[in-house]
Amino acid sequence: MKIRYAKRFVKQFSKLKPAERARFYERQGLLERDSFHVLLNHHTLKGKFAGLHSINVSGDLRALYKEVNDEMVLFQLIGTHRQLYE
Repeated sequence: MKIRYAKRFVKQFSKLKPAERARFYERQGLLERDSFHVLLNHHTLKGKFAGLHSINVSGDLRALYKEVNDEMVLFQLIGTHRQLYE
């Protein structure tokens, strides 16, 4: 699986604490190995984020991505539940 990052994701990611960044990379690796692992709480979104998928990074931190094709995902947003959905 190829991983790409949208410009907005990179900007949001740069504002995270080092521990949150490290946790994201752990969860990204888990996504690559088993996209439906229970720790990810992987689910497809509806409404204004229809077509995107959400995974839990840690606590309240979520990462949203789009499946570009069978071999590539594009991470588009990362933030707390409140930052993303309100």
